[in-house]
Amino acid sequence: MVPEITVQDLKNKMDNNEDFILLDVREPSEVEICKIEGSVLIPLGELEERYTELDSSKEIVVQCKLGGRSANAVAFLHSKGIKNSVNLAGGIIDWATTIDSRLDTY
Repeated sequence: MVPEITVQDLKNKMDNNEDFILLDVREPSEVEICKIEGSVLIPLGELEERYTELDSSKEIVVQCKLGGRSANAVAFLHSKGIKNSVNLAGGIIDWATTIDSRLDTY
């Protein structure tokens, strides 16, 4: 089990202008449908090669569609010593249904 936050926790972080990275590990075609503003896209399949692009001194909130791929990404980041990464429980679908209903879902 990896550490998680809820979509409401993420909204609070954004509302409080906290300094963190919102990492989206979905595919570019998914991001074209909907995305959370300010997120950084590194598809899960590219994370092993590109994780060093992330500022590991900041908290990293990882999101995908439902939370499965992002949980795998958090486990990977933890294995690389980036312990300040957390999974967004429910992913962008929970964000769209709970926080921002303007977003299209798929």
